[in-house]
Amino acid sequence: MTTRSNVIIIHPDLGIGGAERLIIDVAVALQNRGHRVTVYTSHRDETHCFEEARDGTLDVRVRGNTIFPPRLLGRLHLLMAILRQLHLTVSLLSEMMREETSEKEQFDSDFYIVDQLPACLPILKTIGGWFGRRRPQRILFYCHFPDQLLARRDEVNPIVRLLKNLYRYPFDWFEGWAMSAADGVVANSNFTREVVGEVFGRGRLGDIRIVYPCVHIESGKEEEDTGHGEELWGGKKVLLSINRFERKKGVELAIRAYHGLGEEGRRGTRLVIAGGYDTRVPENVQYHKELNRLAQDLGLQTATAKTVVSAQSIPDLIDVLFLLSVPTAFKETLLRTARLLLYTPVREHFGIVPVEAMQAGLPVLASNTGGPLETIVEGETGWLRDVDDVQAWTEVMRKVLWEMSEEDRARIAANGRRRARGKFSLDALGENLEKELARLRQAERKPFIGAQHVLGAGMVAGTVMAVVVAVLLVWL
Repeated sequence: MTTRSNVIIIHPDLGIGGAERLIIDVAVALQNRGHRVTVYTSHRDETHCFEEARDGTLDVRVRGNTIFPPRLLGRLHLLMAILRQLHLTVSLLSEMMREETSEKEQFDSDFYIVDQLPACLPILKTIGGWFGRRRPQRILFYCHFPDQLLARRDEVNPIVRLLKNLYRYPFDWFEGWAMSAADGVVANSNFTREVVGEVFGRGRLGDIRIVYPCVHIESGKEEEDTGHGEELWGGKKVLLSINRFERKKGVELAIRAYHGLGEEGRRGTRLVIAGGYDTRVPENVQYHKELNRLAQDLGLQTATAKTVVSAQSIPDLIDVLFLLSVPTAFKETLLRTARLLLYTPVREHFGIVPVEAMQAGLPVLASNTGGPLETIVEGETGWLRDVDDVQAWTEVMRKVLWEMSEEDRARIAANGRRRARGKFSLDALGENLEKELARLRQAERKPFIGAQHVLGAGMVAGTVMAVVVAVLLVWL
């Protein structure tokens, strides 16, 4: 590397999830390559975030969390997230102005890397260079998926549905407009790039490039065996699902397919459902209860553990074990111990967990949509099946548990490790990011501000306030 940049990363909430893991890896990859990296966020719970965000590996600064709450009346999450990010941006720019006179180190350029929420991009583009900097500044937006496609719009009450659509409309317009302020946009997969192009227009955001997330497993163990290491729970054959406790992850498919094995097929096995769980998020709490109820209605014995110690002492008769916010080290143990990863989300934007599983030598059974189509190789590192065909999922489970030879297991494990190391490593992520930064550094800044944009922003702000007032009146 011949240049050293000052990289500022803005991320809404440093919890435990795929987007959070990605942004931490982006920060570590660039820091490893000699850049100065600072991560700004509006929330970090040191008991519920990745180790690098709390152990001093990264310079993490929490800003924009003192005026606006995460939610208002249990709702308006997006509006509050935007306001918190704007507050964070003002704090960030103020700090940059104060640090200008005392900063000793010299950098070739400043880079802002923003993901998930693009609200701050117009501000960074318009006034980010007004603080005495004499070096180039560029903005890179990492798009996981259009937010407007993630919003739930399935309210039964037609009046509430109409109000929500009115509430969402200015935000949906604002998302594309704000993203167009970035000097460059990258996506986490070809699937996401195609969706972004369809939603916002293929020419509006320029050439959207692909930067795959990376696999990141702390211990770096790479046993050259059949893909399962030390034993847990007396050597039970473990089927593993790792996802946040959100309905869109479709984890009920794993429970139904596991039930389909029958009592004899489940003997000596256990389905472990692990993942991000935050008591601040009502859906996490509710979805865990729904999954637990489903398993019990199917006649399966269930248990829930919140710590590693309690997880390891679960009685032998438990069929389905829920692990809430499993620590990274224990997740690695699960990946090395399990026989099969069940990845149930439909049209997942990328999906880092299947890549983590491949790195650990664990075969993957995933939905035949979205990101897994780019990560999983059918029959070589795992299998892709339709989520509507529960029986097909059950049959793959049965094959892996009772029919697969040790030679085939070792072959799939080796294929998975090879693919993860070659295409989805931390080094590959750093190299691809370095190329994007170099490309933006050499290119002219993408034009953005004009009278029509200022007028449009004013109209959006007015519409948002009017809709918010109307929604609040109805809900109250």
